[in-house]
Amino acid sequence: MKHNKFEKLRGKMPKEAQNLAEIGAESILANMNLSELRQARELNQEIVAKMMDTKQANISRIERREDMHISTLREYISAIGGDLEIFARFPEGTIHITQFD
Repeated sequence: MKHNKFEKLRGKMPKEAQNLAEIGAESILANMNLSELRQARELNQEIVAKMMDTKQANISRIERREDMHISTLREYISAIGGDLEIFARFPEGTIHITQFD
């Protein structure tokens, strides 16, 4: 397997530093807005628009919204290859909300 320069540098780091770097990367990947998520999936707005049978400008609007219908968010997530699940977190635990499945 061919290693890139970053992997070689990481291999020279102390194990604790490697673990902290991995945790930091996981945190970044676990917290993305829609446009970052789309880009991480290596898709552009035009491709997502075609998959959603809409215009690129509408995808831009969706990605900037702070409030939208669950059905719109589900369609967007599906277009970029995912499934939407909704959870509610309480002090007592996390509940999967199935009403929207």
